[in-house]
Amino acid sequence: MFEQAFKNIDDILHKDAGCTSELDYTEQSSWLLFLKYLDALEQDKAIDAGLAGKKYRHILDPEFRWDTWAAPKKADGRIDHHKAMTGDDLREFVNGKLFPYLHAFKGKASSADTIEYKIGEIFGELKNRIQSGYNLREVIELIDGLRFRSQTEKHELSHLYEAKIRNMGNAGRNGGEYYTPRPLIRAIIQVVDPKIGERVYDGAVGSAGFLCEAFDYLNAKPGLSTNDVDTLQKRTFVGKEKKSLAYVIAIMNMILHGIEAPNVIHTNTLAENLDDIQDKDRFDVVLANPPFGGKERAELQQYFPIKSSETAYLFLQHFIRSLRAGGRAGIVIKNTFLSNTDKASVSLRKLLLESCNLHTVLDLPGGTFQGAGVKTVVLFFDKGAPTRQVWYYQLDAGRNFGKTSPLNDNDLADFVARQKTFADSAQSWSVDVGGIDASTFDLSVKNPNGGDAVALRSPQAILDEIAALDAESGEILLGIRGLL
Repeated sequence: MFEQAFKNIDDILHKDAGCTSELDYTEQSSWLLFLKYLDALEQDKAIDAGLAGKKYRHILDPEFRWDTWAAPKKADGRIDHHKAMTGDDLREFVNGKLFPYLHAFKGKASSADTIEYKIGEIFGELKNRIQSGYNLREVIELIDGLRFRSQTEKHELSHLYEAKIRNMGNAGRNGGEYYTPRPLIRAIIQVVDPKIGERVYDGAVGSAGFLCEAFDYLNAKPGLSTNDVDTLQKRTFVGKEKKSLAYVIAIMNMILHGIEAPNVIHTNTLAENLDDIQDKDRFDVVLANPPFGGKERAELQQYFPIKSSETAYLFLQHFIRSLRAGGRAGIVIKNTFLSNTDKASVSLRKLLLESCNLHTVLDLPGGTFQGAGVKTVVLFFDKGAPTRQVWYYQLDAGRNFGKTSPLNDNDLADFVARQKTFADSAQSWSVDVGGIDASTFDLSVKNPNGGDAVALRSPQAILDEIAALDAESGEILLGIRGLL
């Protein structure tokens, strides 16, 4: 039922002049889903208050509640089309009244970790792009048919929402920016193994895949107490995200996974001076796939001891500084980080090896990230002791990854099992840091078992990478033209 509703929503948005891509479809679905969710949350809280003999104070004024403006009902539970706005009336109400009212919550909220603040933040970042009030009416009625009341319903909705995010990621060149394959995230979490009571951080949160999967991992632990559940809801997960669309999607994704008021902050993580990070700001666990490529303003580099135009290098410094002593991290980065000979790469490898125990490097084949066009590795490290030995694992699934054959959990099962004991195999081996060149700190993946031969890629994979690089070149040229 839910799957068909999502498909029908996309079909309507596809016809609307204001929505042109998967990104728009996901964005517009998100704000409507959020308001429908908020209505369900308020109904549940009102029932709970009534059972406790208390009066519930609604977050939204009557005029702006879902069952007033979006879906007024008859006695039989069907939408009352005499009361329900449509066409220009609906569009003008949403744009002129609803969004300004909801945005104003940001200024009135008691703190940034309240649902009120999130409401204000979301509706300050988004705008209604659905130009036809008739299309908007159709979408609202489909959204109204979705239910958020049971865990089963939320679980199904969260899976469908994840599928939308995956499609959105696949729609563009920078798919990896929005979507890290969930089997990879789950494997990283199994290795890092966060515990209840630890604080988990992603400073490049994207669609919040790492935080959602970490919540699922911890929430599935047997015998959780009421205090444990409260800790997971309020004192465990922290994310930061610069881009407006990703920020909103992250919040909606976490809500659908069961986190009521997600602690995601809309900010540029890299604008934070590393010297300002104090002990109280540090985390037990960092899980992240920071964006690759030099897209940050040059003046932000002053905040980092190792200057670089590569955003992933700035993020890596931020993550090392953000970990408490004994903290653990799993971070995705381009594989060229291991071998580049420029000053920043060498200095950063030296910092990592001397201040952290880089115990594991997972080498991923090309095609792991749809549409990204780069080869990546995952760095696993603990902060506070220098690296003595690095265990490498070279993933070889025996096939080329692509849209029709994506990475799955079974592909990573051998890695997760062997990593527990740093076991040697045809795909895994250990390297003593004492044997690494102290002038370059080169950490290249060199399989002593002969497994580092270049894998033959399919013509489709090669064409995808060429297209991705062409698109990137086009963006750079446009940027240069803009400066002339």
